[in-house]
Amino acid sequence: MTELRCRKTDSLEGENDEELELESTHAREPVHAGDDGSAAVGGGGDDEQQEDEGEVKEEDARQKREESNAPGSSVKRSKCSSASGLLQRLARLFFGCLAAVACGVLYATYMSLYHGRKFWFSIRQDLEREITFQGGSGLYYYYYKHMLTAPSFERGFYELTLDNTTVSGQTINAVERFSLYPELIISFIYRVTDIQDFVEPIYFYVGAVFGLQSIYVIALFVCSWVMSGTWVAGMLAVSWYVINRTDTTKVDYAIPLRDNWALPYFSCQVATLTGFLSNNISSATEMCCYCTLTATTFIFLLVWEHSHYVLFVQGLCLFLLDSFDLVPPRKIADLHKAYLGALFLAYLFQFQNPSLVSSPLLSLLIGSVLARYFQQKMKMGPFVARVMKLFLHFHLVFTTGITFSYLVKKLIPVSDSDFILKFLEVKFGLNTTTDFITNFLLCQESFQTPGQDLFIRLTQTSVLPFYLLVLTVCLLSTLQTIYRRLSGQPRKTDLRLEDGRIGEQPEVIYHVFHTLLFGGLALLFDGMKYLWTPYVCMFTAFGVCSPDLWMTVFKWLKLKSIHPVVLSMILSTAVPTIIGFSLWREYCPRVLAELSDVQEFYDPDTVELISWIKSQAPLAAVFAGSPQLLGTVKLCSGSAVTSLPLYSDINLLRRTEDTYQVYSMRSPEDIYKILTSQKANYVIIEEPICNELSLNKGCRIKDLLDIANGHVVYDKGEIYSFSKHGRFCHELKLNYSPYTNYFTRVFWNRSYHVYKVNAVISFQY
Repeated sequence: MTELRCRKTDSLEGENDEELELESTHAREPVHAGDDGSAAVGGGGDDEQQEDEGEVKEEDARQKREESNAPGSSVKRSKCSSASGLLQRLARLFFGCLAAVACGVLYATYMSLYHGRKFWFSIRQDLEREITFQGGSGLYYYYYKHMLTAPSFERGFYELTLDNTTVSGQTINAVERFSLYPELIISFIYRVTDIQDFVEPIYFYVGAVFGLQSIYVIALFVCSWVMSGTWVAGMLAVSWYVINRTDTTKVDYAIPLRDNWALPYFSCQVATLTGFLSNNISSATEMCCYCTLTATTFIFLLVWEHSHYVLFVQGLCLFLLDSFDLVPPRKIADLHKAYLGALFLAYLFQFQNPSLVSSPLLSLLIGSVLARYFQQKMKMGPFVARVMKLFLHFHLVFTTGITFSYLVKKLIPVSDSDFILKFLEVKFGLNTTTDFITNFLLCQESFQTPGQDLFIRLTQTSVLPFYLLVLTVCLLSTLQTIYRRLSGQPRKTDLRLEDGRIGEQPEVIYHVFHTLLFGGLALLFDGMKYLWTPYVCMFTAFGVCSPDLWMTVFKWLKLKSIHPVVLSMILSTAVPTIIGFSLWREYCPRVLAELSDVQEFYDPDTVELISWIKSQAPLAAVFAGSPQLLGTVKLCSGSAVTSLPLYSDINLLRRTEDTYQVYSMRSPEDIYKILTSQKANYVIIEEPICNELSLNKGCRIKDLLDIANGHVVYDKGEIYSFSKHGRFCHELKLNYSPYTNYFTRVFWNRSYHVYKVNAVISFQY
């Protein structure tokens, strides 16, 4: 009988199975006896020779397979494949980083050229350049100049912490009050480097802001790249960001604002948080993201007085991620440590600022930590039990947070806590008030409800329709994931494209919550669009470039006619290509035309006013006027003022209300008492405010003052003013007694009238 061999090799399991099948087939063939009494297999002795030949061929084939599957050859193939894969990853990383840096540099260069063309910056004198810092933002540049003119950096810093030359009759810590760390850092760099021999101080300051904007753009690029897996998404996000520049940034008209210094750090923080939440990162990368996140959170808290409110909204997103068991508890615990550490350091560097201790962010963190300690088994049990525990968790967290905030405000009185609550009540229609400060803030553009123009502009650039598509898919997938967690299904970390579960990715879920919360705030406050719109561009670019999003849709549609994986890969490439080509064709000429469009910003009346103050007014003079104008007066002349354009300080807002009384219907005696109590030597009457003809009459300064002073009558929906005194700004210009007894006009032009507050009253009849 022919011997049946079964060789044990190191080949693959499939090949072993084939050999065993072959052996069993031979074994099942019938055995017949030949004429010579010998045993034959199958067809008898005639087939023996054919069988032996087949066996030899089979043996040769086995040897060849063994040689090809030998350990040495498999190692060589694995080394080659791993080397080629590593080279591909390095190439993608290199070109992606190159594209990100190129986008950032090109954007900063574009903004610098656009700013130079808009304000004719290079041919202006220093006074005219400083006046271009609009909206009262030039106040921050004044402190930068002060640090450069101080005898030493230490001396300049000390003078800012005990500043009695800015607000009349007050000694303030300007570093804490105005968050001046950006000016301190940039002035220190300018002083200690040799760059002062080549670059003027104002160009260095403006260049630093534009440099931060390039970092902002790079962070948006990286964030979209990390989420989608392709740097094409980053380029599309930057394109949308630049095209929608009027709704994404304020840097082109108010450079020194705190927002322009702080939001780039927030963008870096969001990008590193996105990487930290991802499942498929190494421990070293995770640690790098964590350290960067902690540092950027601390800097963000340091340079903007409203940063803790922004981080509170972000903390709510992370709280929802933790409550629904969408990320590992270890990562949430690490994020709590990062937040608490950054808050503690910012509290120390901001001279024990009480607003950080009473901030809603700290209250949320305290409530979350305590609730996690007392509800360690919250994420266990059946569906109904988990839902009940979840409601209890929400109640425990917010009750603990509110109680903590209440106790802190009782122990450490915070002057603006009641004011913010009153403001929100009026904003949401829960209450009405005649208070000037509340109504004045509600009339500010940043606190008003955005108009339809915002959504029309976003629709015209195609970002809003695609955003709604991406948000809908991701939100529905996220809701499915939440249901799975509540039903007891564990988290799935080894996701594949074929799974079609984009809502299982923690970084995607975070950005869904992020865009929903900030989008809701943007629908209430127009100023919040500068926090929401950049991430709309980033989130939309990620979605249209992500194969996971298209695969999720095809999974829901149960597509079978075409392979869904192939189709998702095609669409994730074709759709952004079509969008990018259409944007390039339509908007690239417009963006470039802005650089060739010659604009001119020139305010001769303000230049004339500041020139008179610098040449004619005493150095120790104190000026009263509107906050925006006083910011310019302080920047260009250095004179003390009665108020400043800082709307987060309730004390300065009250002084602003007193100064604005020059546009009310009050007696000259009342106005004189107010100005002398503020130690004002001169008062500046502005024609645009005194004769304002705005269509929105309820938001004119004189209307707000009349309501607050009780000088109005409501009759059938109409507002009528009444007072036994005429409007002060009008009566004063008529130059008759008793107004001339208290005030003397010393300067005037088309826009401004400057009156000296008489130190000695001369009664003329």
